[in-house]
Amino acid sequence: MTVAGVVAAQRTEYPVPHAVTCRALGLNQSWFYNYSSGSESATRCGRRWIMRIQPRQEILDIWRATVRSCWDSGEWHWGGRSGSNSISDAEQLLVLLLPAAKVPVLSLDDPDRTDDEAIEALSPIGGAIEIPRRLVGVMVDYFRRYAAEDGTPIFSGGSYLNPSEAGPELTDEQQSLDIVDSFAVSVTLTLATIGFVKVYRRATRRRELLEQLDDLEAMASIRLTAAMVGLLRSFSTFVFTSTDEYGRRLCDMVNQDELPRRELVAALREQLRDTMASLRGMVVGSGRLTEDLDNSEMLFECGWSWGTLAGAEEVPTSEPIGRQREGSAENAPYLYFTVIAMDAIEDLNSERTRLLDLLNEEQQRLSRALQLRWELTRTYWATVATFGNRRRWPIEDIPWRTTDGDRTDYYTLQATSLAVKGLLAAGRGGDEELGRIAAVLVELAQRARITRRASPGEMALLVHAPGKRVVLNDGTSKPIMTWNVNEFSTVLLRRAITVAGLLSNARQRSELLKLADEVWEHLLLRRVPDGRHRGLWDHAGGAFPGLAPRPDAPSWYLTERVVHALVDAGQLLWERPFPRAAGLAAYAQDLIDEAEYLFGRELMRGTFVGEAMQRRTRRIRASLRRAQLLVDERPGTAAALANTLLILLDDVTTEQ
Repeated sequence: MTVAGVVAAQRTEYPVPHAVTCRALGLNQSWFYNYSSGSESATRCGRRWIMRIQPRQEILDIWRATVRSCWDSGEWHWGGRSGSNSISDAEQLLVLLLPAAKVPVLSLDDPDRTDDEAIEALSPIGGAIEIPRRLVGVMVDYFRRYAAEDGTPIFSGGSYLNPSEAGPELTDEQQSLDIVDSFAVSVTLTLATIGFVKVYRRATRRRELLEQLDDLEAMASIRLTAAMVGLLRSFSTFVFTSTDEYGRRLCDMVNQDELPRRELVAALREQLRDTMASLRGMVVGSGRLTEDLDNSEMLFECGWSWGTLAGAEEVPTSEPIGRQREGSAENAPYLYFTVIAMDAIEDLNSERTRLLDLLNEEQQRLSRALQLRWELTRTYWATVATFGNRRRWPIEDIPWRTTDGDRTDYYTLQATSLAVKGLLAAGRGGDEELGRIAAVLVELAQRARITRRASPGEMALLVHAPGKRVVLNDGTSKPIMTWNVNEFSTVLLRRAITVAGLLSNARQRSELLKLADEVWEHLLLRRVPDGRHRGLWDHAGGAFPGLAPRPDAPSWYLTERVVHALVDAGQLLWERPFPRAAGLAAYAQDLIDEAEYLFGRELMRGTFVGEAMQRRTRRIRASLRRAQLLVDERPGTAAALANTLLILLDDVTTEQ
C-alpha cells in the first residue's frame, strides 16, 4: 500500500489501524505523511483520529446480552436493578427497538431485509420470521402494563423515585406521580413502535397478526398523545427579580465580563426580548407568563419541571387519552428534565417521523405547540450559556450554578446540549464557537477522572456513583422526594459525538472523536463482567475499584443511554462525511490534473494502440472521471485514485 493509499484509507468507512499501516510502509511507528497540508511534512501517527468505536458490532453484542438477560423459556422478563416501572421497562425495550428504528442495517420490521448477524444476535427469540412477531407481543405487554383500567396511560416514576434526605419512605401516591422522564421516554418508544408496525404490517398477511398490529398501533398512538399532553402541562416559566436570590445567582453566573448589574440585566433582557414576547402569546398547556416582565428588573427561566405542574390546566384534545391527572410539581425548570424533554421533542420532528407519517392530525397540532416551547427553551439557555464574549462564556466557567444555588459539573454537561442547539439556530455554529464547547467537554472528562487517573475516595467520582441527587419540590417549593442521575459518562459520550459531527475542521473533529473513544473505553470497564447479565451496564467499580459493589441486575437506565450513544455514533459514520482537511482537495486536484495531462500526451503519441491498450484506455478514463467526481467530498480517495493512475501511466511510458 502506498502512503497516499494509507491516507485515503484513513478517511474511509473502514479505517486501517495507524500502527499497522506505519509498519507496513516501513515508517517509524509514530510517524506518517500528512497530506492534508499539501506538503510532505510528517506528523505524529494518529493525528487525524478516526473513531474506533464500532457501533454496529457493539449494538449486536448488547442485543445478545439483553436477550440472555431478559428472554427465558419463551417469555420476556421485565425489571432491572431498580425493579419494574414505566420508565425502566421502556428503556429495557428501547435497547432493542431504538437501534432497529434508527440504524437502517439493524432494522427488524421486515423479515426479508433483516441482517443475518442481527438474526444471530437475537436467535434465542427465534428466526427472522419469529423475531418481529414475538417483539410485537412484548410491546403489547408493555402498553397494557402501563395503562389503567379505563385505558388512561400511566407515567409514574415508581421505583426510580427516592425519599428526600432524612425523609420518610415514599407513599404509593408519591411513587405514582407523573414524571417528565416517563413522558419523554414514551415519546421515543411510541414513535419507534408505530414506525415498526407501519413497516411490519406490509410484510405479513396473517389476519390474527394484523389485528394484533392494529391494537398495538392504537395503544401506542394513545400513549404518544398522552405523553405529548404531559409535556405541555409540565412546561415551566419561572419569573423573578434581578435583585432577589434567584436573580443574583443568575447574574453572577452570566456576568463573566464583570458588567455593572443594571447594564448586565438590560443586555440580557434585550437578547431575550423575542423569547419573552413569544412566552406571553402561548395559549396551550402550561408555562404562560402571568407576571409583568415589562419591569426592567424582571428576569426569568424556562424549561421543563420534573412533572405536571401543580395547578396545570387540562390540554384540550380530541384523542381518547383518559383522565388528565392533577399535577404536583413546582413551577420551576429543572435542567435534567429540560434536556430529556428537548431530546424527545426532536424525535417528534425528525425526518423519520415525517417520512413514515407517524403523527396523526391531532398529534401534529400538539407537536407544533411543543416545538414552540422547544425553540424558546433552546434560545433561552443558549443565550444564558454563551452570554458575553470578551473573556469567557458562562458555560466555560465550570461548574454550572443554577438559580436555586445548586452547582455541579453535570449541569455544565447538560447545558452544553442546549448551548449547541442554540448556536446552530442562531447561525453561530462555526468551528470557533463549537471548538469552545469541545474544550469544555475535554475539561469535564478530566474533572470526572475519565481521562485522568483517579485516586480512591475522590469527590469527583461521586458523579458516577451514586450520581447526582436531584431534589424534587412540590407546588410550594417544598422537597418531597429525589431523583438520582448517574449518566455523566454516557451524556459526555453523546455530546462529544454530536459536536464532532458538526465540526468542519478535521483536526478539531479528530480530537473530539479521540475523546469519544476514551469515554467509550471507560464505559467498557463498567460492563457487568460475568453471569447472566454480563455485557450490560452498570458496574462503576469496574472503572473505579471500590466505588460501587458488583451489581446483581442490569441498570436499564444506563444501558439504554449507552445504546443511544452508539446509535448517535452510527449515524455520525453513516450520515456525516469526514470533513476535508485544508489543502487536501487542492492537492488531489493537482494529482488529477497531472494524470489527465500525462494521459492526453500519451494518447497524442499513439501509445494506447491495440485492443488490450484500448481496454486500458477506457479504465483510465473511468478512473479519471471517478476521481474528479470525488475531489470535493472525498479528496483523500480522489488523491489515491490519481496516484494509482500516475503509477500506471509511468509503467506504460516505461514499457515503450
